[in-house]
Amino acid sequence: MIRVVVVDDHAVVREGLKRIISENPGMAVTGEAGDGHEALKLIRGGACDVVLLDITMPNKSGLDVLKELRTEVPRLPVLVLSMHSEDQYAVRVLRAGAAGYLTKESAPAKLVQAIRKVVRGGKYVSPSLAEKLVSDLGTDTERPPHEVLSDREYQVLCLIASGKTVSEIGAELALSVKTISTYRVRILEKLRMKNNAEITRYAIKERLVD
Repeated sequence: MIRVVVVDDHAVVREGLKRIISENPGMAVTGEAGDGHEALKLIRGGACDVVLLDITMPNKSGLDVLKELRTEVPRLPVLVLSMHSEDQYAVRVLRAGAAGYLTKESAPAKLVQAIRKVVRGGKYVSPSLAEKLVSDLGTDTERPPHEVLSDREYQVLCLIASGKTVSEIGAELALSVKTISTYRVRILEKLRMKNNAEITRYAIKERLVD
């Protein structure tokens, strides 16, 4: 029996995933969590075979959870299931140690296939993402400027580019306005930009926002 822990801050998403998984013999959801802190506590307290992890969550992001799990239980496969397109987060989470990346628009059959593959020790990416990764390996082009950003800075950049205010971003990430403002300043400095308009134009050009 494949024991699955589902981590997503939306109850309706968790219910949908539980239904998909329960319809497949040989796997079951043995735990669920609505935020990063709850997820880490749950996984530390009981055995599981794979974690389905959302990226955007309150209090502690999926990327933060992923990094802690890589340190504490490096052999536990983590399959990231996100609303964000592959262009936004896939390469970043794979570099951080995820066993695979799926968008929430993926068909249920692909989710089940991905779970079985990562539990066997494999990696799961879509054919289009695999092609992109191979293409990137075969070129000597410089890394895009946004890759110098930390994971949190990158997350704030995407939220700014999506039109959210500093206050709204702070509320979503459970961080103070001052902290978000600090991240914004770092982003502007690292990318050599002057304002949010330039951040937005850049993010659209690089397909970092939907």
